[in-house]
Amino acid sequence: MRCARCWPASRPAARYSRRPTASHRERRTLTRVIDDLRDRLTRAQKATHDAGIDALLVSPGSDLRYLTGYDAKPLERLTCLVLLADGDPSLLVPRLEQPAAMASAVGSLGLAVVPWDETEDAYAIAAARVPSGAEAVAVDNHMWAEKVLAFEAALPKAQWRLGNDVLGPLRQRKSPDEIAELRAAGAAIDRVHAAMAEWLRPGRSERDVGQDIADAILAEGHATVDFVIVASGPNGASPHHEVSNRVIQAGEPVVVDIGGSLASGYCSDSTRTYVVGGEPPKEFADYYAVLQAAQQAQCDYARAGVSAESVDALGRGMITDAGYGGAFVHRTGHGIGLETHEEPYIVAGNTQPLELGMAFSIEPGIYLEGRHGARIEDIVVVTESGAERLNTTTHEARVLPG
Repeated sequence: MRCARCWPASRPAARYSRRPTASHRERRTLTRVIDDLRDRLTRAQKATHDAGIDALLVSPGSDLRYLTGYDAKPLERLTCLVLLADGDPSLLVPRLEQPAAMASAVGSLGLAVVPWDETEDAYAIAAARVPSGAEAVAVDNHMWAEKVLAFEAALPKAQWRLGNDVLGPLRQRKSPDEIAELRAAGAAIDRVHAAMAEWLRPGRSERDVGQDIADAILAEGHATVDFVIVASGPNGASPHHEVSNRVIQAGEPVVVDIGGSLASGYCSDSTRTYVVGGEPPKEFADYYAVLQAAQQAQCDYARAGVSAESVDALGRGMITDAGYGGAFVHRTGHGIGLETHEEPYIVAGNTQPLELGMAFSIEPGIYLEGRHGARIEDIVVVTESGAERLNTTTHEARVLPG
């Protein structure tokens, strides 16, 4: 559920990342990767043209990685893909970053790479690659404000649009290769949940358990740990609790929400609720049964053609009818891919119909403030036959030994 990219911030990043293994790098051949990226650039260019946008400017982040395969560092120096509605795209990079760009898939794409030097005006160089008289220019949704303002100064006559108008629909529909990456990520995080009894025991602190889980996320094939939530007892009533020094007590429910990214950049995210060292309180067992039924119904219902908000409404209605509506305090889910949280969002007000290839979480929760809480989360992908779950560990509240 969470999307903090470095967990936890107070610990050295090196503890929570590792170099990609050969199996990750070899999952797809370079030729296939390059073909996919060229197809994405072609489709993005067409979508830019169809949207009446003259140029799309994309800075470091998931959009740039999606289009070029380059996981560029977000620096104060400008790195920017200039994608034109008509004409060849180009990638502007600081000269000192040019080797890193060329070592990525960019080096095999045939994309024009334009290095700039420290004393040059990078925004003027980028603006010069935009056709004179351009009326509409889009920037990616996560471009830093200082860069947006610098582009506005460099292109004073342009009308500005959000790049998600172009890239959002493309990124929401995952290709078979993207789904394969998400499936691999889901299987890897499932292996961590399956081994939870090794670390989650009464008498241990949430922080210590979280450290063991983080190590396991890497050991099971992720390149980075993106987040670890170990929320015991009353902390389980806080959906975005992370870890604390609280010692886990026997018989307590514990919400464990974990995820990471593969070397390819594709993410995992799965939540299970456990009980450690004894039977849970009766009220927990009662509302957990409601939660489990609601999540099952939502997964069974989700399919191409139904609206995103109707998936949320189904589970929320069941939880509300059972008397826990006020305790379900967040949306049902979020899309997932190169970001843990991306479109589509499964929430009231989103009338967008689900489409084949969309991947998102289904994660209703019930949270009783001051006592405990529960959440069940699977990533699903929309297929011809409905919603395929990419997480397959049990949805029961597993009672772990003390």
